[in-house]
Amino acid sequence: MIEKNNSNVSPPRRDLQEVRAIAKRVRMSPHKVRKVIDQIRGRSYEEALMLLEFMPYRACYPILQTVCSAAANANHNLGLSKANLIISKVMVDQGPVLKRFRPRAQGRGYPIRKPSCTITVFVKNHPSQNEN
Repeated sequence: MIEKNNSNVSPPRRDLQEVRAIAKRVRMSPHKVRKVIDQIRGRSYEEALMLLEFMPYRACYPILQTVCSAAANANHNLGLSKANLIISKVMVDQGPVLKRFRPRAQGRGYPIRKPSCTITVFVKNHPSQNEN
């Protein structure tokens, strides 16, 4: 048996790690959610919370919940301070589409698509805050 010397391996730096939170099957169009997440990408955690609270879109609430969850994950799992977090990546992917039919005249039915989406938020520690 060959023994491996792991003394050269350093633990991963906490300031470079990204923490994520995912909200699945949010009953909203991905196109409408992207309009909001483009406003918060790259901003600090506190600034993003302020923006999401006062924007007049319905998509703000599920995004706000996901951002808060990502910050709580970073605080609990890595011990990072919420004040130093920035939103590094935000993605919206298309989820499953519910298909329904609307009854119309003469026995016809018009299709109705009810889209859903998956919101993924990545947060990391702000690089300038680590040099203390």
